[in-house]
Amino acid sequence: MASGLANLLTRQRALLDQWLPGATVEKDHSWGLVQTTVLEMTHAGARLIVKAGGDSDHHVERELHAHLTWLSQWTRLGRAPILQHGDADAKLIVTRYLPGELVLGSEHADDPATYRAAGELLALFHAQTRVADDDYESRENEKALAWLNGPHRITSGTVGRLRAEITGWPTPGAVLVPTHGDWHPRNWLIHDGVVSVIDFGRAAMRPAYTDLTRLAAQEFRRDATLETAFLDGYGTDPRQTDAWHRTRVREAIATAAWAHRVGDEPFEAQGHRMIAEALPAP
Repeated sequence: MASGLANLLTRQRALLDQWLPGATVEKDHSWGLVQTTVLEMTHAGARLIVKAGGDSDHHVERELHAHLTWLSQWTRLGRAPILQHGDADAKLIVTRYLPGELVLGSEHADDPATYRAAGELLALFHAQTRVADDDYESRENEKALAWLNGPHRITSGTVGRLRAEITGWPTPGAVLVPTHGDWHPRNWLIHDGVVSVIDFGRAAMRPAYTDLTRLAAQEFRRDATLETAFLDGYGTDPRQTDAWHRTRVREAIATAAWAHRVGDEPFEAQGHRMIAEALPAP
């Protein structure tokens, strides 16, 4: 199993040798911007996906938690990969390969039927459980301010306006549900007309509307028919709350600062646009 495994930690390679003796690497699907290695492998005639995190990675642990806690809503329908092996301490997870092509960049990325199906899937996921959290808004505001205190290329004047707005916000309690955290066509597969879901490294308990932030900043912005189809599938619009504006601002800050940190200039530019669109006119 030497080929394609050079980026894995020693413990991770040892676990794979134990779990998948004789397995071979077929393709490296790693993104390159974060410390996560994603390999497509074959073992005993089965196709598998292996994800391994680096020393500072938190995504694999969240993904494993999602598989163990929430994903049965989708896996029982064949709409998400099934867990085969996992070790949170080693930051290593193995799932069955889920056939399909990524929606992003395909002809299906502009098909309202894709978004209607994605809305239906997300509604099913969100409906599993609800938890009240009185401190959610305060924690998220602290995270946004921490991004502003770190390295970024947001102008000083804009930083001042953002800080003033955030520190003036109310902090009401929130209702949290299981969320994917990166609900976007780059994490949807389509196979024989059926939409499925991958990549649960940002899954966590959050308000339902947070799963619409990335769609609202991109796909919904360029084509309103995709937004209509998605909401038809979801059944309601969870953004009908004052908290939607606050999450848009926080998401914009995080996008610009995170993209700057990892060197993704196009995504950073999107973050700056999101800030400009979310901030009230001066």
